[in-house]
Amino acid sequence: MRRTLGVNIKTKEPTEHQIQCAIVDWCALQGIAIFAIPNGGYRHITTARKLQREGVKAGVPDLFVPIVRGKCGGLFIEVKTKIGKLSDLQRFWLGELVENGYRCEIVRSLEDGIKVLKGYVYEN
Repeated sequence: MRRTLGVNIKTKEPTEHQIQCAIVDWCALQGIAIFAIPNGGYRHITTARKLQREGVKAGVPDLFVPIVRGKCGGLFIEVKTKIGKLSDLQRFWLGELVENGYRCEIVRSLEDGIKVLKGYVYEN
């Protein structure tokens, strides 16, 4: 399936990249601290090895909101398309993070992301 950085050509749906960028942009407008975790994508083997040595781990969620709410140490967000599926490593990391006091959410659109962020940041 051929993809661009924008819309998936076959389905006309936003890509994970587009959804994630929109979420980060929305957070910037709201003044919400958020950052990406560069654990995916294709890289030159030298860069990939360097990042692995620095601690980058496959399967770690895409975004992190470093805001403590109650006993929750922060919010991790995994971005997927409407049809995207979690890998076994992603399931593992989500479970580990929840077990260790973090909230983890999977979002499939900007609207999902906004709902999760508002609920976490403003309603907790």
